[in-house]
Amino acid sequence: MQRSLVRRAQRPTGFSSDVPALLQRVYAARGVETEEDLDLTISRLLPPDSLKGIEQGSRLLCDTIAGASPILIVGDFDVDGATSTALMVRALKAMGVQRVDYLVPNRFEFGYGLTPEIVEVAAERHPQLIITVDNGISSIEGVALARDKGIKVLITDHHLSGEELPQADAIVNPNQSGCQFPSKYLAGVGVAFYLLSAVRSRLRTMHWFEQQTIDEPLLSDFLDLVALGTVADVVTLDYNNRIMVHEGIRRIRAGRTRPGIVALLEVTGRDEEHLVAADLAYAIGPRLNAAGRLKDMSVGIECLLSEDISHARNLARRLNELNSDRRAIEEEMQDQAVLDLESFDEQGHELPFGLCLYNKDWHQGVVGILASRIKDRVHRPVIVFADGGGVQPDLKGSGRSVAGFHIKDALQNIASKQPDLIKGFGGHSMAAGLTLDRSNFEQFRKAFDGEVRSKLGEDDLKGTLLSDGELGPEDFNLSTATLIREGGPWGEGFAEPLFDGDFEIVQQRIVGEKHLKLRLRLDSGRVVDAIAFNRDELSNNHRVRLAYRLDVNLFRGKQSLQLIVEDLFEC
Repeated sequence: MQRSLVRRAQRPTGFSSDVPALLQRVYAARGVETEEDLDLTISRLLPPDSLKGIEQGSRLLCDTIAGASPILIVGDFDVDGATSTALMVRALKAMGVQRVDYLVPNRFEFGYGLTPEIVEVAAERHPQLIITVDNGISSIEGVALARDKGIKVLITDHHLSGEELPQADAIVNPNQSGCQFPSKYLAGVGVAFYLLSAVRSRLRTMHWFEQQTIDEPLLSDFLDLVALGTVADVVTLDYNNRIMVHEGIRRIRAGRTRPGIVALLEVTGRDEEHLVAADLAYAIGPRLNAAGRLKDMSVGIECLLSEDISHARNLARRLNELNSDRRAIEEEMQDQAVLDLESFDEQGHELPFGLCLYNKDWHQGVVGILASRIKDRVHRPVIVFADGGGVQPDLKGSGRSVAGFHIKDALQNIASKQPDLIKGFGGHSMAAGLTLDRSNFEQFRKAFDGEVRSKLGEDDLKGTLLSDGELGPEDFNLSTATLIREGGPWGEGFAEPLFDGDFEIVQQRIVGEKHLKLRLRLDSGRVVDAIAFNRDELSNNHRVRLAYRLDVNLFRGKQSLQLIVEDLFEC
């Protein structure tokens, strides 16, 4: 299903001539109205004071630290959870905390969050305090069990809560009811960073660092982890998040990062000096995620925690191998999913507005990626299910949504109307996870389709590409591509500039088995290189209309201009 191309509205700008005209146009289309909004220095970060629960949470953690009581971090098995866990462990140790450890549930044994089962495992380590990172807001039973065992619980999370909150000792979550924190888009690692900022301030007033004869740590030194987790979790890059991502990338470029990130960059062939947010999203992120999807996220966390480059390189190689395995599994699953989609046409059936897919042979750790791939293909909310394993006949589902449809709220609506249909669920507007009894799949499939139909119409299911318009012939050069590259960070909610235009095809060939390499001629006569990933050769060998991004291609130390083709429309 081909997407339509829509140009962004051109808005007036109030920038000075110091900001290049092309960037003025791009920024204005993304709601940036003043040059002050381009100041991404760390001093511009929002203060933590308005985060609901930050006072109670920081006091609880400082009291635990002062009492030298053991602390256990319970994380999630994705990149946000891994970076949150590593951040908490490393920052607390830098603050002089000796008794801090972590535990990440294996998704295949314990499922998501602070479940009663993972609390039983945690209790064997005898913590005085459990801190959840990137999870916990839905862990009502697990928190209750922890408190029954005499373990205090501090929840840090960013996911949306249900009608009932767990009875934790403190909850820090910008998306909980009554929280006045202006930025609602913090990733889990961002919430953890803010808690640590408040903890450091409180320890300072307690003269803790003087008493321990240690230097007060610079929390900005941990922004490489915050940047990685924020970008990889695909949260909206509002102004506050852009500051943290910008500062984190700046530190990585300057070589002020941890060995694990260096090793992951090496194994992906990325250059520290030229790192951009997309490298975090599409190179490092998937390799860390592969550990949680296929095995155990502890491998990824240990890589981020490692202080020895040789050890970190060994772990990075292992993560790279897991990612290769994940890609092979994903490709096989995607082939089957495409066949399932084609069967709708063959049987003369309309594709559901809300699409649910299930195959007994699919891997539950990869369903989220598959849901994202299929969503991009059919431009509608998609939930992909796999067998959950174990003795119970459960299905584990992971969903991805499109603009205008809040998938977590949709699951809440279904659960309210049919209380026995969904066993458990959680998530946010664009992504969610759930558990079903296998026997309820068909009933849920119909309910989900109905929920989507109640919110979206036919026009909402037509994929749209937002273009920043055409470029002039003078813009097709390395300096313009570099200007855009440095104008970010770009990401969710602050999209990297996309342009469109007509080109003459000079040459085309398949490289790497499935990527289309193009030589294109502009109307000015200049020839530029382009690549379209996962594309077959075009039948029309003359003219083509492209939606593309300008990219700086770095090969053997030499930089050159390259167009990255997002979509193409044969003339």
